[in-house]
Amino acid sequence: MGYTYEYFQKSADYVKSKVDFTPEIAIVLGSCLGPFAQQIEDPITIDYKDIPNFLVSTVASHAGKLIFGTVCGRKVVCMSGRFHSYEGYDFEQLVIPIRLFKLLGVKTVILTNASGAINTGYRPGDVMILKDHIKLNGHSPLRGPNVPEFGPRFFDISNMYTPELRKIALECAKGTGLRVHEGVYMFFTGPQFETPAEIRAARILGADCAGMSTVTEALTAAHCGLPLLAMAVVTNMGAGVLDQPLTTDEVDETAQVVAGPFSEYMKKIVAAI
Repeated sequence: MGYTYEYFQKSADYVKSKVDFTPEIAIVLGSCLGPFAQQIEDPITIDYKDIPNFLVSTVASHAGKLIFGTVCGRKVVCMSGRFHSYEGYDFEQLVIPIRLFKLLGVKTVILTNASGAINTGYRPGDVMILKDHIKLNGHSPLRGPNVPEFGPRFFDISNMYTPELRKIALECAKGTGLRVHEGVYMFFTGPQFETPAEIRAARILGADCAGMSTVTEALTAAHCGLPLLAMAVVTNMGAGVLDQPLTTDEVDETAQVVAGPFSEYMKKIVAAI
């Protein structure tokens, strides 16, 4: 369908009727990283299903709520649960959350995800700050008629993962006990995990982690001109790296272990931005 500026404004008008402040920072929480939402003070919660022209998360570990409040003195909106193309959404629909953030007055976007390590120097529990990505499959979320109120038809993404924010995240990693890297994320459509051959190919191409999210949101943020920080929590080694099958249980278990330290790390970053 055609998405007009008014289509997105309808969502924003509804949310603004429920929240009496302008959030500075928008945070998207990936699989099993929801515990960060518990750090939000004086929360105002809105179910996705209640927002006009919004989407509904179908992944069991995603809460499906927008949570507004305060973290370390900063006004934030936290998206607890995100949307993926493998849920059946068109790539063009995946612009909806970030465009809502833009209309709400957000100035910075932080994306998080759970990912599989391609780089054999990484291990489960590590965090990778995205400095670039590889996307060789699936449509662009910006496919179709451009909405000029959000950004130009053609736009540069050479530094879409904002260098200044990456520098802040690296500095905040000190003293957290987390192993934090900078690296390249490779997008796969899912929902199946990647094959060992795909992981080997991704390594040759220069990717360090693989996952099924983040890139569509990042591209939308870049189109909107929003400064962006994206971080991947390594929950497993990619297919074929270890002689064992991949399971969602492994992903969930690692994410739950790292959720506490990662939440504290996120708080440091929010305070420093």
